[in-house]
Amino acid sequence: MLHELALERQNLHGHFSRDLAPVLTIEPGDSVRISVPNAGWLLDSGERFSPRDEKLDAGHALAGPIEVRGARAGQMLGVYIDEVRPGPWGVTFGNEHEVRWVLADGVARSGRFVVPMQPFLGVLGMAPPDGDFHTTTPPRLWGGNIDCKELVAGTTLFLPIPVDGARFSAGDPHAAQGDGEVSRTAIECPAQATLTLDVRDEPADWPRARTADAWLTFGFDEDLDEAASIATDAMLRLMRELHGVTHDEALALASVVVDLRVTQTVNEVVGVHAVLRDDALG
Repeated sequence: MLHELALERQNLHGHFSRDLAPVLTIEPGDSVRISVPNAGWLLDSGERFSPRDEKLDAGHALAGPIEVRGARAGQMLGVYIDEVRPGPWGVTFGNEHEVRWVLADGVARSGRFVVPMQPFLGVLGMAPPDGDFHTTTPPRLWGGNIDCKELVAGTTLFLPIPVDGARFSAGDPHAAQGDGEVSRTAIECPAQATLTLDVRDEPADWPRARTADAWLTFGFDEDLDEAASIATDAMLRLMRELHGVTHDEALALASVVVDLRVTQTVNEVVGVHAVLRDDALG
């Protein structure tokens, strides 16, 4: 079944908390179409969404929370990204310099510069299991501001579920971004997206994702080396699952065929994702 969350005040929030009431309850396997402003709460028209609470809506504009009936803490939430459709414009900042983009026909244009669009949602996740107020800025074990440019339409993100019902939220659309997101902004744009949420009755230790031709595992930490270590360890566990190898065999093979990429370096907690392509081992 396809549900829709309209671009309305009741469907948006700008912080994470398990105490936020769900705006929609769905069955596992249902799809949800969301409409969200850009990270600065700006609409297709360029106007700022209102009303907003200066404290509670200080973070990214997120649609949700969406409760998934029957989901339990400790299970895995599968987030299939059906579609991400950017609005008509985007913006990127480099300190005080602003680049405005026109988004159309699969590309972003700004003056003499033309960039292919690879739209995705920067924030995909659930609130931490405690009831406190949490900013939307960093990625966490349960998702959040992952900012991974690989999570385009056709990919599935798998997240550990922190609380019963999952209570999933999404937003922060990007029309395109480089690994690292070095200026703190990508091509920030409003967008419409369709996501399908499902539940797997299996444990999940860290987020992982399935793209059209590869597996990704993620690591987040204040230290880049530790984030890389977390992503690598998660990939070694995945390789053991996929290929029936020992830890040491997986480590040797990973050193040959697994790529480590810096997801982002600007969200208080940095991110690294390990990539294992389907054709890497023949």
